[in-house]
Formats: sequence, C-alpha cells, structure tokens
Amino acid sequence: MKNNKLAGIYETLILRRPIIAMLAIMLIAIGMAFGLPNLKLDASLDSLTLENDNTLAYYRQSIQRYGNSDFLVVTYKPLKGDLFDDNNLLTLKELCDELRGIKGIAKVTSMLDVPLLYSPKISVEQLKEPSRTLLQPDVDRDLARKEFLESPIYHDLILSEDAQTTIILAEMTLDEKYQALVKSMDTLRIKRDTVGLSPDEASELASVSQDFLDQRTLRAAEEQVRVTEIREKMAPFKANAQIFLGGLSMITADMVDYIKSDLVIFGTGILLFIIAVLAIIFRQIRWVILPLATCILCVEIMLGYLGWLDWRMTVVSSNFVALLLIITLALTIHLIVRYRELCLESPDKEQVALVRDTVRSMARPCLYTMLTTVAAFSSLVLSDIRPVIDFGWMMTIGLVLALIITFVMIPAGMMIFGKGLTNETDDTSSALTLNFSRFTEHHGGLVLGLALLAAIASVWGISRLKVENHFIDYFHADSEIYQGLWLIDNKLGGTMPLDIILDAPPSVDDGSGLSAEDELYFAEEGLDEVDLIEDSYWFTRPGIDDLKKLQDYLESLPEVGKVSSLVMTTDIYSDLVNRKISDFELSLLSLMMSPENTALLLTPYVDELQNQSRITLRVKDTLGDLNRNQLLDKIHHFAIDEAGFKEDQVHFTGLMVLYNNMLQSLFRSQILTMGMVFFCIMAMFLVLFRSLSVALIAIFPNLLAAGVVLGGMGLAGIPLDMMTITIAAITVGIGVDHEIHYITRFKHELSIDQDYIASMHRAHASIGRALLYTTVIIIVGFSVLMLSNFIPSVYFGLLTGMAMLTALLASMTLLPKLILVFKPFKTNNKVNDASSSPVSSNG
Repeated sequence: MKNNKLAGIYETLILRRPIIAMLAIMLIAIGMAFGLPNLKLDASLDSLTLENDNTLAYYRQSIQRYGNSDFLVVTYKPLKGDLFDDNNLLTLKELCDELRGIKGIAKVTSMLDVPLLYSPKISVEQLKEPSRTLLQPDVDRDLARKEFLESPIYHDLILSEDAQTTIILAEMTLDEKYQALVKSMDTLRIKRDTVGLSPDEASELASVSQDFLDQRTLRAAEEQVRVTEIREKMAPFKANAQIFLGGLSMITADMVDYIKSDLVIFGTGILLFIIAVLAIIFRQIRWVILPLATCILCVEIMLGYLGWLDWRMTVVSSNFVALLLIITLALTIHLIVRYRELCLESPDKEQVALVRDTVRSMARPCLYTMLTTVAAFSSLVLSDIRPVIDFGWMMTIGLVLALIITFVMIPAGMMIFGKGLTNETDDTSSALTLNFSRFTEHHGGLVLGLALLAAIASVWGISRLKVENHFIDYFHADSEIYQGLWLIDNKLGGTMPLDIILDAPPSVDDGSGLSAEDELYFAEEGLDEVDLIEDSYWFTRPGIDDLKKLQDYLESLPEVGKVSSLVMTTDIYSDLVNRKISDFELSLLSLMMSPENTALLLTPYVDELQNQSRITLRVKDTLGDLNRNQLLDKIHHFAIDEAGFKEDQVHFTGLMVLYNNMLQSLFRSQILTMGMVFFCIMAMFLVLFRSLSVALIAIFPNLLAAGVVLGGMGLAGIPLDMMTITIAAITVGIGVDHEIHYITRFKHELSIDQDYIASMHRAHASIGRALLYTTVIIIVGFSVLMLSNFIPSVYFGLLTGMAMLTALLASMTLLPKLILVFKPFKTNNKVNDASSSPVSSNG
C-alpha cells in the first residue's frame, strides 16, 4: 500500500507534469550555477597530509623556530663556457637580481652571495668581519670552486660535482597572518580533541578555520602569480643557460594547473565520447539529448554545491567529476534500454504506462545498486587522508543526486518526447553478449578454472603490493618538475627534506668552571662572564660529540644526500684555529661571528631558548630501492641504541615525514576500507535477495575483480598512492551494480519457465546489453586520462578501465556459472512466488 502511494505521488509529480518536473531541476541547476565562480582547487601541503597528523603541527613549530622552509629553487647551467667565467657569472647575477624584484620573495641566495671562508682560508678573527663573496675582485675563483666542492658547508649544496650546475634559493616572505591562524587553529583543535571546547571556543575554531582557508586560497593565488612571473623572468636567460624551476610552491602551482587541464580535457573528451556512443547505440537524437543533459545537470549541480559550501577539490577528489558523469550515464542507459524493451514487447501501450512500467521495473535494482555503490565510496571516509575522505563524501552525495536527477529527467523526457519509433530490432549487440552466455554454458569448467587461477595470481600480486614510490615519478620525464627534481636529487644533494630535532638531556653542572686556557682567552678578549651565552648543552663538547656520532651515521647512508648541523660549524672553527674547539669557545660562537656568518652557521642548527639542536638532511628520492619508512626506522634505532639519545629527545619532522605518514596510512586505509565495503555490501545483498547463498554468489565476482586489480598493481610494480587507493572501492562500487542488475533480471527470467540455461541466455540478451554499454563507455571514457600530465591520473584511468573490464567479464561468465552450479533460486512453481520478493518485479 505504501509503495503504491509513493508510486502514485511519483506519477502525479513527474509523469503527469513532466515539463514542471524538468523545469524544477533546471531552476535548481541555475541556483547552483551561482556557486560555480567560488569553486576552488587545492594542492597545498595541508590538503595532502593526514587528517589530525600531529607531526604537521610540529613541522609548523619548527618553521617558526628555525626559519621559513618555503623556497623556490632555480638550477642554472651555462650552455657555453665555464660556470666561473665572467660572462656566466654576470648572467647569473642578472638572473638573481631579476628574482629579487619579484613580490613575495624575501631573499635570494646563490653562490655569488654566500660567505667564503677558504678562498683563501681566513683566520678565526675574520669571522667577525663582513663576509667575502665570489664577485669581489680579490677572490681566487679556483679556490672558491674548490671551497664550494669540498667545504662541509657547501659540498652537495650549491654546486654540482662537475662544477657546471649551481642553484639559486629564493626564500618566500613569511606569511605572518597565515602562521598566526595556523597556531590559533592548532591550539583550539588540540584542546577540542583532549578536553573539549566551550560553545564560544567552538565558534572561534569555526571562524579561525574559515579565515585559514581564505588565507590559504589567497596564498595559493599569490603563489600562482609569483611562479608565473618567475618563469617570465627566467625565459630570456634560457638562451644562454639550462634553467629549471623547482620547489614546493612551484609544484603545488603546477599541480593545480594539471587538475584544471585534466578537468577540461577529460570532461570535454568524455562528453564527446558519450555523444558518439549514445548515437551509435540508440541511433535516435532523443536518446543522446536526454542522457547528456542528465549527466551535465548532475555534475553542474554538484560542482555548484561545492562552490556554495567552499568545499575545495584536490588532486584526488577532482576525479569525482569523471566518475559522476560515468555512473549517471550508466543509470540513464539502464532506464532507456528497459524502456525500449517494453516498447518492443507492447508497442500498443500508452506512453504513460510504458514509462510507469520502466520506472517500476528499474527502481529497486537502481536503488540498491546506488546504495551499494554509496557504501563502497563512503567507506573512503574511514581513511586518514583528507583528499581521500573528501573524495568519498563527494561521491556519496553525488551518487544520491545522480539517482534523483536520473529518475526525474529521463522519465519526464520520455513523456515529453513521446513514444516515437523504436529501432530496437536493429540492435545486434545482444549477439555479442550471447557469446558470453554460450561460452559459460559450454565451457563452464574453464570459467571456474580461470577464475581460480586469477584468484591465486591476485593473492600473490597483493602480497607484492607496496606503498613506497618516487615522488618524481608522478610527473612525465619531459616536464620541468621532473627534470628539475632529477637534477637536484642526483647532482645537488637530494630533494626530500628531513629534519632531526634533538632535545638536550637534563643539564648537569659538574662545577669545573673555566679552564686556565679559557680564562686567559677570556681576559685577552676583555669579556666578562656575563657575556657568556646562556648555558646550552649543544655548545659543549659532549653535545657536539653526540651530534657528530649521529651525523657520521647519516652521511654513511646511501639514501641520504646533504647533511648539515652544528657539527659542520665546529669543524670549520676548529680547522680555522688548527686545533679542537674548547667548550668555552663553543659558548662564545655567536659572539665571534658576523651576522652573515651567524645566519649561515648557527641560526639554522640551534635554538638556545628550547635547548634544541637541528640536523638537516635531504633524501635522494630517485634512489631505486628507497624505502622511507625503513630509513626513518634505521635512523631512529641508531639514535636511540647507538648514539645514546633517549626516546623523548629525538623528533623527526619535514616534508619527508609528512609524506611518509600519508603513505604508511594507505595500507591501513585499504584494509579497513575493503573490509567495511564488503561487510556493507554483503548485508545489502542479504536484505535484497533474502538468501545467504545468493549473497555469497553475488559477492564473489566482486572480490575477484577487486583482487585482480590490486594484484595486477602488485605484479606490475604500481604502488598504492592517494589516487590508486580509490581503485578498489571504485571496482566494487560500480562492479556490484552488474551483479544486482544481472541477478535481478535472471530471477525474473527464471520465473517464466523455470529453465536456468534459457534464463541465462535471456538475461544476457537483455540486461547484458546495458552492462556492456556502460562498461565500454567507462573503459574508453577513462582512457582519456592517459593525456594527463599527472602520472597517478594516468594510472587511475588505466586501472579503472581494467577494473571495469574485469567486473564485466566476471558478471557475464563467472556469476552465471555460479548460479548454474548452485541453483540458488526455488523453482517449485511457475511464478516462483515472485510477489514475495522485494526485487521480483524488477527488470
């Protein structure tokens, strides 16, 4: 009774008033269109880290203590002559001057500006004097070249081993407003997660979070402009030198461009493909216009909704546009195919009756397929990765929207266009789908054998699945990002920054005071004891020895490039005085240096207020067998077990830590996601089919399809990342649609004559065509992503196509074979008690 009432309301609102129904959707779309200008893309560091990652807050604190880490890197290699020739140095100077004139760049540093300590070797007293630099007329450039190559300060930092490539560091102006907002937001979030917030504090957190997003948007826009201006400034110099731009700001700016490009290229490509496929399949203009309008409206309303909410798309979540187009199209095709079948069966029926029967026969299978797909995608919100969480929510909301719009637009459109002529008898696609049913009938053993082999291969492949990857491999080899990263990684000391921050142990005063030698030096310099630096463990010989032990180990690791710390500073000082530096001299280091030398040799490596010391290093991302997690574990164990630090003294931070945390969460997320997906889908199958045996038969092809895709990734050496982690959910989410539609139709056909074999053939000839159409569209449509400049997007397209092909083959061969083997449906009477099943009337 309740279903009849709902059907009556639906018929009254949609089928009897189709124009009003379509106008209502159009008005909603117009309203949402006003949100489109506010739609934003976000590729910032914050959008690519773990949700509630405590190391992100620590990373931000370290920036405030040790200086801004936001640099752009320009590599410079002259095309002619030696790098140290007058013309090439003059060109380098001109390039640096051009960069200094760009808004937002606080400081530009190159080999022209850094202090020279060994060209020739200076005395320790000269550390107090203004620094000598490369372009000063009395500087010996051959000695400077040697210093850049061999000095513990500059080795692997500023000049390549062949002395022909150098780098320019452009430090960005510290955004104090952004840092203040981050500090306030982190403080409130920590309090929220520990003791809770008062209503006023909760309101303040919401306000600060919005201000943070707005400031981040402003920063991103400024970075985009700055990167563009830098490239414009660099362009004239490329006639004389090989120049590449690198750095986090440049990568995030380019990734936003990649997302925009992918959206335009993929969106345009798939829309053209949809038009072509619909025209070929249905050969009627109405069946092109209606599905196309439905898909466009669905995506436009969803994008407008995101704009109104200021919900930003990321590298991962931007893919929801493509998936939403595809899934909406699949829904429209199922309705159209069923309508055309009913027209062929009952050509004399009134249009309203045909459309009503179409909706009634497809409502439940479409609803359940949508619910299972929603279950698959909503499981992604269990991830710890914000872009993956957003992707899950966007798809969940979009799928519900797609179901509603499809069941309004397509039936209303059918009513408006009228019955028309059908060319269903000219459709020969059923001949292709019947080949699958014949193969299953005559070679069922082979189907089961191949499925078993695929399952075994999948298990083996999944065991080889990994998350470790090379960030550089996200980009094409001919891209500026790739070439710049490769050059820096292989010739200039590595690309992935890692900081080790060490807290001092509890201080112990041994009461020994100053040595006689130190007292004599103290008197000669005319200093009083009040001039001594506040006691710091790191300005003592034991502190330096602790640092040196760890630094020597780091430099022995093949994965590690340039390493810098306070040890470098003390080694240089000892070398300048030709003896080991004393504790007293250590305590006076900052008083014995000019501001330039202090900024170079002390400030980046010690925080006296916190009694901390910092070791900076860069990891070689292109190293073939790099395993970031194992590397961090090795360093941590050495620091604790060999170097003698306590657990709470050692802190890892930097981009490598944030990136590694995200990678390590992928395995946990994948396991949790898949477990939740199959639990939810199994529960829905039990509700839908009211049979455990049918539910198990339906779930197995999905397990196999997901396993084949993940196993294929493992065998091919494709690592899990933020993009590919979603493939399994997509495979199950869309693949399960096939099982529901096929089993529903099979059960309906079986109720006619109780013949399992004949029912299989009829199901293949009917619903099989819709499954074939949607799969072909998905596979070919996603192949457009091969044009992407972002390699994970390329993998996303290829793997999605592979997943859909596997799901189709499993649904057309393995699923019917399992049904034939286990015969899970009762055949006691002709109608098979059809009215009692929740899906018995489905087509």
